[in-house]
Amino acid sequence: MEPERGTAAIKEQFLTTKEKFHEFLASARPRASRDEADGDPEEPSGEPEQKRVKLDRDAEQKKKKMRGQNKSRPHIKPQSYEERRLCPSIVQERDTKCVYGEKCRFLHDVSEYMCSKAADLGDQCYLFSSFGWCQYGVTCRFSRAHTSPELKNLRNEELCRRSTDTVSNHLDKDLQRRLRKKQQRFPGAEAYLKTVSRGEKSTDQSHAVKQDPDRPHTEVQRQHTHTDTHTHVDFRDKLYLAPLTTCGNLPFRRVCKRFGADITCGEMAMVTNLLQGQASEWALLKRHASEDLFGVQLEGCFPDTMTRCAELLNQNIDVDFVDINSGCPIDLVYKKGGGCGLMTRTSKFEQIVRGMNSVLDVPLTVKIRTGVQQNCNIAHKLIPEMKKWGVSLVTLHGRSREQRYTKSADWEYIDTCSKLAAPVPLFGNGDILTYEDAMKARETGVSGIMVARGALIKPWLFTEIKENRHWDISSGERLDILRDFTNYGLEHWGSDTQGVEKTRSFLLEWLSFLCRYIPVGLLERIPQKINERPPFYMGRDYMESLMASQHVDDWIHISEMLLGPVPKNFSFLPKHKANAYK
Repeated sequence: MEPERGTAAIKEQFLTTKEKFHEFLASARPRASRDEADGDPEEPSGEPEQKRVKLDRDAEQKKKKMRGQNKSRPHIKPQSYEERRLCPSIVQERDTKCVYGEKCRFLHDVSEYMCSKAADLGDQCYLFSSFGWCQYGVTCRFSRAHTSPELKNLRNEELCRRSTDTVSNHLDKDLQRRLRKKQQRFPGAEAYLKTVSRGEKSTDQSHAVKQDPDRPHTEVQRQHTHTDTHTHVDFRDKLYLAPLTTCGNLPFRRVCKRFGADITCGEMAMVTNLLQGQASEWALLKRHASEDLFGVQLEGCFPDTMTRCAELLNQNIDVDFVDINSGCPIDLVYKKGGGCGLMTRTSKFEQIVRGMNSVLDVPLTVKIRTGVQQNCNIAHKLIPEMKKWGVSLVTLHGRSREQRYTKSADWEYIDTCSKLAAPVPLFGNGDILTYEDAMKARETGVSGIMVARGALIKPWLFTEIKENRHWDISSGERLDILRDFTNYGLEHWGSDTQGVEKTRSFLLEWLSFLCRYIPVGLLERIPQKINERPPFYMGRDYMESLMASQHVDDWIHISEMLLGPVPKNFSFLPKHKANAYK
């Protein structure tokens, strides 16, 4: 049977109907979850509507209601899942008393706290097992693994001595204070901005690391702030995990590194927030020890803030390159002149690139799109100019801002632009989901490949590309990947109730992409295309079927297998409207 347009071809013996699919999953779902799911049949199911050939206008309007970004999401403070929280001075077992005394709004009685604390989620604490100590003490949701009968936090001294801090680029408290009080100095940025105000152009001689004309542009000298030795960054033929807002967090990047990603980059960070010392924005710059070739991506639209922020990061964090986001399509960024907006503001763009280059000791890279408007490409005009400005790498997403994901990426245009960029390396980005897609992309003139949605759908894609094979990965192996992610999340966000629920939220965001993967053994026609939607099908076992569900209740069920039951006041409002859970 021929599948509908835009639908993946699956072997007939695995195909089923929507009703039978959900009936099968519901039969094995825990009783409490089934009771919640058995609500009013008129209530929205939380499942995106199936794509189909255009019908009448009314049907199309109804369909559009549950598509696209969830722009109406309320901007709320992080949810607190504990009525009474324990004072940090007690959690950390400090020798000194709480500085707030009687005015402290937290509990100071451990026994009273333990009476209201939610039940532990397991007997083993990943942090204690890995590092010999859990900083969350009795508030850890696995605390019985490292708590004495007297409710004291235990240590494994031998493991503590062997373990080292695996995460760098923390925000120093003194630096945060100076930024908040506007006492931080930016001598390099100020010197450059004076030349701009006088109408002068910054020359390449102002760059802290000078380019040898006899060396290829793909090898750029890098001087670490903590050493006098120089190293080289060679971008050629690398697999680059794209900076992905929300889902491209540190735990997810660790998963991708295990599967063979060569280059990783932090999530887009806004320079105005970094310059104000916002801890949540600085958290986006953190680097794990496994990320051996790591950069950060900055978003801004003015030469002064971008240059100051580049100087600030150059002095205070350890990165291998800094990337300018000139491809973000969202309105919030674009309407201010940032993201894609920079592509049409070439004068400001040039000042930003030259200014950042003047204060950085590491390569400066740029990520762009084909253009802003559909059918009006401008990247080919911009790339020769960026070569003059001194960028070390250009990454081109083969779509315009207006196009988004409605059509396939234009790799012919990427090939044209790669020739214009030479000898500066250009990476291509768009629609890479299989090693065959990667092989086809490498037939163009690109120096390397950036992977975005493909990595979210199947993070083992990097292994497939490097080994030139389709990996028919089992549901058990996929669950192990999710288990690793949750462990990394507990390490990164915390193993107390707040950390557990933050890990769950990011896991659910990721599951909204993972459910699009179709196991290789079920496909009638290999390979799966990134824009092909899976029909309803039964997997080869229960877990494979559960992972194929696009119903948010089933994602919650998967999260509960790994992180225990959700709290009573738990809610999930992801970026896609159709995936909300309340």
